[in-house]
Amino acid sequence: MHRARIAAMKTIVVLNKAQMGHGDPGLGHRVLKTFLQKAIALHDLDAIVMFNEGVKLSAADSPVRGELAMLEEEGVDMVPCGTCLDFYGIEPAVGEVGSMDQIIKSMNDATKVITI
Repeated sequence: MHRARIAAMKTIVVLNKAQMGHGDPGLGHRVLKTFLQKAIALHDLDAIVMFNEGVKLSAADSPVRGELAMLEEEGVDMVPCGTCLDFYGIEPAVGEVGSMDQIIKSMNDATKVITI
């Protein structure tokens, strides 16, 4: 498994669940898809870190895989938690596997952390 290296960050988005908000999962996926399509407008977006159920968004069958791949192509690091990927049995289709130590360091070094 590759281990991601996260440099000093400016803005990080945290995805800790497989949808945006609480409630209907279908609506949560739609709203998250729209958010990610527009997220490139966030100033200095450097990374999206995923842990717990949020790592499901990095899977090949993720409803937002295309949006995450687009952001990754624009230079945004995708960092799903390795322990969480192992727990859910997921091989990420986007990003590089990260450790919780890397995720904590990146949050500490960030100017802004946005939790979705």
